[in-house]
Amino acid sequence: MLQRYTDNSPSKRAVFLDRDGVINAATVKDGRTYAPSSLAQFRILSGVPQAVRSLRAAGFMVIVATNQPDMAKNKRQKLVIEKMHQHLQDVLPVDEIRVCAHVDEDHCICRKPKPGLLKEAATSWEIDLHQSFMVGDTWRDIGAGKAAGCTTILIANPFAGQLTASPDHIASTLLEASDFIIACEEDKTSQ
Repeated sequence: MLQRYTDNSPSKRAVFLDRDGVINAATVKDGRTYAPSSLAQFRILSGVPQAVRSLRAAGFMVIVATNQPDMAKNKRQKLVIEKMHQHLQDVLPVDEIRVCAHVDEDHCICRKPKPGLLKEAATSWEIDLHQSFMVGDTWRDIGAGKAAGCTTILIANPFAGQLTASPDHIASTLLEASDFIIACEEDKTSQ
């Protein structure tokens, strides 16, 4: 768990972001998406820096919540993932990166679609989950967001899998999702 920026504002609202396919490009192979295998392959998607800066300027904490099962399967070294996350924090003003390094068979509470990563962050940062958003590109992300009580946004892609819950909104990019989130907040304050 990496922490960098602190926000002592009384708002305590957050936008939780999945990593692969939302923040950085995922590798597609045989009709499935995979996390990058090295720092050299870790490419932040266009518009992401602007989206994260806009969310922070609107008063949201930004927390990355990512499943990284390749660590449990010994397909990816922890050091490689830590380097990717350090790079991510060097480039983007995210408050924290929370990682689940388990596989489904571990039955942990943090592996999305379970809401453990979001609930743990909410406890640590005193975040109101009902005033927060979860942005992801798979059914697991939407499931975790719904289970935590967040408004959910799906980044549309052909690899999302069978959704077990309908997202509250669908966007094509994180930048589009951030525009929607900020518009929702502006609507609340104008009422």
